[in-house]
Amino acid sequence: MPSCPRCHQQVDAQAIACPFCHTELKAHGHPGITLHRAIQEGYLCDTCTYHADDTCNFPQRPFAKECTLYLNVNRVSNSKPYKPTFNTTLQGWLQRNATWIVLGLLIAVSLFLAISGR
Repeated sequence: MPSCPRCHQQVDAQAIACPFCHTELKAHGHPGITLHRAIQEGYLCDTCTYHADDTCNFPQRPFAKECTLYLNVNRVSNSKPYKPTFNTTLQGWLQRNATWIVLGLLIAVSLFLAISGR
């Protein structure tokens, strides 16, 4: 169970606010949006990935003490980038171009019938 950043009491993971000191724990009153807070006197932007690559559009940047998009630049990512297999790529291409494939086959059959003299 997480603890409240202000009073350090144990709180429910889905709690929107601390039941003891009423500190907001989730952003915009939604239990699915985590509200990240700076520890002590520092700013979140100093260690944020979005600030480092200059893609942050948060109005309080670079002095944000609370943020919903915070992603620590020092966190090591264990996930591998998605690389589709050949079958997946081919299947996607066929689905995207099904109309053109059918139209091309129809033209090819029409030309074959016209040339063969039927």
